[in-house]
Amino acid sequence: MRAITNPSFLILHHRPSAASAVFRSLRYRLPFFTPSFIKVKARSTSASYAELDNARTGRPGSLASPPSQSDVTQKIDVNPPKGTRDFPPEEMRLRSWLFQNFREVSQLFGFEEVDFPVLESEALFIRKAGEEIRDQLYCFEDRGNRRVALRPELTPSLARLVIQKGKSVPLPLKWFAIGQCWRYERMTRGRRREHYQWNMDIFGVPNVTAEAELISSIITFFKRIGITASDVGFKVSSRKVLQEVLRRYSIPENQFGRVCVTIDKLDKIPIDDIKTELRSAELSEQAVEELLQILTVKSLTELEEKFGASIEALSDLKQLFALAEKYGYSEWIQFDASIVRGLAYYTGIVFEGFDRERKLRAICGGGRYDRLLSTFGGDDIPACGFGFGDAVIIELLKERGLLPELSPQVENIVCSLDADLQGAASSVAAKLREKSQTVDLVLENKPLKWVFKRASRINAQRLIIVGSSEWEKGMVGVKILSSGEQYEVKVDELE
Repeated sequence: MRAITNPSFLILHHRPSAASAVFRSLRYRLPFFTPSFIKVKARSTSASYAELDNARTGRPGSLASPPSQSDVTQKIDVNPPKGTRDFPPEEMRLRSWLFQNFREVSQLFGFEEVDFPVLESEALFIRKAGEEIRDQLYCFEDRGNRRVALRPELTPSLARLVIQKGKSVPLPLKWFAIGQCWRYERMTRGRRREHYQWNMDIFGVPNVTAEAELISSIITFFKRIGITASDVGFKVSSRKVLQEVLRRYSIPENQFGRVCVTIDKLDKIPIDDIKTELRSAELSEQAVEELLQILTVKSLTELEEKFGASIEALSDLKQLFALAEKYGYSEWIQFDASIVRGLAYYTGIVFEGFDRERKLRAICGGGRYDRLLSTFGGDDIPACGFGFGDAVIIELLKERGLLPELSPQVENIVCSLDADLQGAASSVAAKLREKSQTVDLVLENKPLKWVFKRASRINAQRLIIVGSSEWEKGMVGVKILSSGEQYEVKVDELE
């Protein structure tokens, strides 16, 4: 490489090259610049969907007739369907950043990534009556007369895969997934009809050590993105507490899931409606009142006073809080008997991540589900896991002013000074890409002023110009855009 360090080389060079002449002509009109980061803030891509929503008929997920020719030729609504999102580049950079953190944390904890079809059998998600999820499915009958649904969550698909693999995979399984989920539900802040969800699950560990590890992984993620214990906390309880209450009043075991689903609605519907639903689940008035009283308990000491020290739930919870102390995250968690989670398959410890300012819905949640596999005809394996959506965490980052400032980053922008040299510029770009360098190749014959503006927009590190006189010598012109350094280099020596 023939480096030129004298800033006056453009004037003193005996026979100015084409690229040098261009740089000289731009020397006073286009100042050197330092690439600046483009500040990107997550923005809602939602717009008015009234026309589209009002035109929608039939039950959610029902098949519609194909559009007529006149419909096809009309101007379409350019907004995505209500409750869904587009991801233009600035939004995609934010999503990729979030998913990268999900993946890196999962891998830090020794988990392997899996994935499943977005379209599953409807039967996979219909377990017990009363779950909201039954009424939120995007479901339909396919052309093979099979009932199918867009997955509303990932755990049932995971359970199906575990059953499919059987004993071919050794326990414990530590798997994670990041997938899109669909629910036809009322939209609020942080709640859409589609979202991406990060799941981490452990199969084959019956002890509370698994739940402690999962909570630790979420807290590790929070710390990586700037969230602290003053921003977020975890409410922890156990479904075995409710089981103890129901056992005292001889409530049939088959009503347990229904009771849990009802309790999960405490902050969503009036208390009188809660009582009505509990009574319909065969709870006496006395049982209803005691159950609601238990749900106000906020400490393990108070729980022990009500049930004694021998109940299994208390032992599990004490062990979890002791492990939290060892992990160093005890300030993040608190006991709250009202946390039961809304899915029927949970069997033991349950937890939810919440915004301490109470402006947002649950950030994440999970727990133990030791008997899920048998509901699908498999042999039960002790298991626990969590789900963590992408929408609420972005809202929280906005609230705390912690959204990252992201911008496109390209190492090289390559252009030719003549249309006849476009092929030469393409070969330069190809050589750089073979060396794993990112290249934005200018595909048309554009003026240099346009090229410099584009280099600024994409934060290119250097500009490589293919001029006729340089190319005849097997060289190209290079400009380092942050410092303004300029030189020529042989194509084969371009790094």
